[in-house]
Amino acid sequence: MAYKNIFIDSDILLDVFLNRYPHYESSADVLLLSDNRNYNCSTSVHALLNVHYIAKRSFGEKNARNAIKSLTERLSVVTEDIKIVDDALASDFSDFEDAVQYYAAASNSADVIITRNIKDYKQSTIPVLTAEQFLRTL
Repeated sequence: MAYKNIFIDSDILLDVFLNRYPHYESSADVLLLSDNRNYNCSTSVHALLNVHYIAKRSFGEKNARNAIKSLTERLSVVTEDIKIVDDALASDFSDFEDAVQYYAAASNSADVIITRNIKDYKQSTIPVLTAEQFLRTL
């Protein structure tokens, strides 16, 4: 399957910014696809908030804001609205945050969700892959 519209969850972004091994390399390779015009890479406002919160604790406010700026320059950002929240609340997802991410991805017509948290996306009708699994599809 050729995945072109890629939704990237916050754990993949954090792997890159926090140099979390052994996941760093594959997560960075996924993020680098945003440089390729054949792919539309997106994330959500919520994911950016997660990245900022954790990066700020590790690197300080200025560097955390620079991290977010670099992401907004590379990725499309999906805004969660009340429909996404309502859909997440009404869903069978066990984790509300993952439900919001799923519906954000769906609202952006994502072909695939890239995350390390596959188990919480059991209700997804969109394919959900780890960075490593996704890179093997290329």
